Amino acid sequence: MIHTETETETETGSEAGADPGTGAGTDSGTGSDATEAEPGGGRPPSLPELRTALWRAVTARDERAAGQVVFGALDSGFSAEEVLLDVIVSVQVRVGSEWAAGRISVAQEHAATAIHDRIIAAMAHRSTAGADAAPRTAGTVTVACVDGEWHALPARILAEVLRGRGYEVDFLGAQVPTPHLVAHMHRTAPDVLALSSSLPTRLPAAHTAITAVQALGIPVLAGGAAFGEDGRHARLLGADAWAPDARAAADLLGRGVPRPRAGVAHLAVDDLPHLTDQEYTLVVRSKARLVRNTLAGLDARLPAMRSYTDAQRERTAEDVAHVVDFLSAALYTDDVRLFTGFLDWTADILEARGVPATVLRPTLVVLADEVKDFPRALRLLERGRAVLDARHSRHPIPGPGMTA
Repeated sequence: MIHTETETETETGSEAGADPGTGAGTDSGTGSDATEAEPGGGRPPSLPELRTALWRAVTARDERAAGQVVFGALDSGFSAEEVLLDVIVSVQVRVGSEWAAGRISVAQEHAATAIHDRIIAAMAHRSTAGADAAPRTAGTVTVACVDGEWHALPARILAEVLRGRGYEVDFLGAQVPTPHLVAHMHRTAPDVLALSSSLPTRLPAAHTAITAVQALGIPVLAGGAAFGEDGRHARLLGADAWAPDARAAADLLGRGVPRPRAGVAHLAVDDLPHLTDQEYTLVVRSKARLVRNTLAGLDARLPAMRSYTDAQRERTAEDVAHVVDFLSAALYTDDVRLFTGFLDWTADILEARGVPATVLRPTLVVLADEVKDFPRALRLLERGRAVLDARHSRHPIPGPGMTA
């Protein structure tokens, strides 16, 4: 893979691009705020006006102005749920889309996400103190991110929506180690665990958490981009329920989620019999060697790499590691779309920054030599190369801030 100075790390932008609310999918209003009107003018603001005003505030890194938009909307009669899901989520998804298109920087994306996070926290304290706060009678829900998942904003938004619906919510935040999560579930015994993950590379950890918590008799509601826009990975891993977004999750919980039978434990291979071939385990255990040998192979194939700086080589190693991580996740789920979707998305990011997607192909070629004894891995890499080859005739039209 040819290194570029442009940030293309898989982790970056994941939280911004996924619909924050345990769900994946996108908000239908994202990017549609063509109006330039500001809230005010003697009448209640419309949702498009609020989105436009909040977008301006967060992209200008103006937290005070963003707060004025949000709390002004609450004061004008919008519910906290409407502001969360129809304003903040829409703007956050737009932030991710603009980052992916190369029109805002990684730093701008992080700044906007941080502003949203702090405003949501302020909203939570305000609604808790308000006289109209919903009574906590709907049930108890623990909301947590999968082990290794640092994108906490989707889970936080779900937690606040559920609080607004009258649930007693135990929000555990990002990156909850599975043994500690299970011990916490055993001690607190909530009605439901809502488990959030944005990155498909966390699916093996999600599977471990789902089966362990279900063995306690506690149902698991899965959500987030990692589980697929149609929830296919949630079903594959045996989650008791899946929702595409926070509003749907709250509605689903309102209808009730059946409890699994306590004490029934099972192994990953019981749900995923293809794991008996051990390819996933062997690739994961060999990750360091695969990355090292792939870099050496790229050195031999791509003379330009020999003049890379240490920083460039480090970034290239990170890129190769991401390819191996997604290959591993695809082996775990036996889902070729997981791997090809990652490659197609990465190619979009590169091309939006004027880098041809073909730079990814040599990595797949060299990696195939390293996993030549693994039939499923080879098929995945072959399909990945086919996806990249099919892009040759696609020429993205540069937008503002993009290079032709």
